[in-house]
Amino acid sequence: MNVLVLHSQVPFVRGGAEVLVEGLVHALSVRGHTVDTVALPLSWNPTEGLLTTALNWRLLDVSSFNGRGVDCVICTKYPTWAVQHPNKALWLIHQHRQAYDLYGTPLSEFTPDKASRAVRERVIEIDRRGIQECARRFSISNNVRDRLKKYSGIDAKALYPPVPRDGLKPDSYEPFVLSVSRIDGAKRVDRLVRAWEHVTSDLKLVIVGDGPDIDKLRSTVRTRGLTSRIEILGRVDDDHLRGLFNHCRAVYYAPVDEDYGYAAVEALTAGKPVITAPDSGGVLEFVSHEHFGLVTSLDPRPLAATVDRLSDESFARVLGIDGPTATRNMTWDTVVKSLLGA
Repeated sequence: MNVLVLHSQVPFVRGGAEVLVEGLVHALSVRGHTVDTVALPLSWNPTEGLLTTALNWRLLDVSSFNGRGVDCVICTKYPTWAVQHPNKALWLIHQHRQAYDLYGTPLSEFTPDKASRAVRERVIEIDRRGIQECARRFSISNNVRDRLKKYSGIDAKALYPPVPRDGLKPDSYEPFVLSVSRIDGAKRVDRLVRAWEHVTSDLKLVIVGDGPDIDKLRSTVRTRGLTSRIEILGRVDDDHLRGLFNHCRAVYYAPVDEDYGYAAVEALTAGKPVITAPDSGGVLEFVSHEHFGLVTSLDPRPLAATVDRLSDESFARVLGIDGPTATRNMTWDTVVKSLLGA
């Protein structure tokens, strides 16, 4: 088949969505399909940009290119499903959450004024209409599926993305906790840094990732006298990150109501327990307290006490060693067949 994977790209930002799209394109290609990515930039400042981008997708003719017909398009993020095509499939990464579950919080750009409410209402209608047009509807997790049902009244089926990194395995359980995520408020890495003042064991913290709050996080580490115990690496290459997963004691991943959580799934594949929170969303589809990890309050002292429990290497091994069984059946064969309707 000739397939287009549709993606909303925020310029200069790379995260799990980009990893997912690249993995899907590669999986389609190696299975004999002709595939490419179509991406349009997405901006929501001002919020009217959300409507402009949706209109661009609606007006975009993706029926054929260079004399070659397009058999299927796969939509991923807002507002790719605004595109018109007779064979649209959905693999929902997430809707524009600022219009839904994040509305009314500091993480949303929408305000109570009339103009902002009008834009939000249009976003909701674009979702409802465009997603209902999709012939097959899947989400990357039960958490995303449940949000779609709750806010848009539309059903979908969870279709988990496979682990994006190969070579993950429990080589060792060295005395450091690994955090891998974008450095911003929603990922709550700062909560772990503040808790480290109360960690009494010899465990160290290694932080991988970049984002708008990284300089603030580095400043916090310095001002609290934690530079000998916390290392912030920023972005690292794949080989380096693979090694960190394979040799760490545990992985911290406790964002606010996460869609899915690549870092948690990679941790399980590497046989490492995950430290997460009761409100971390998709992570909890794999991790429960003392089953593949520890679920804890992110207040400094209880979080520190949870970290200290993992100073016992044998305890960490028991929690994490069966993690690969939780990810074994997530395959690209299943994803490709589902999305293409095979």
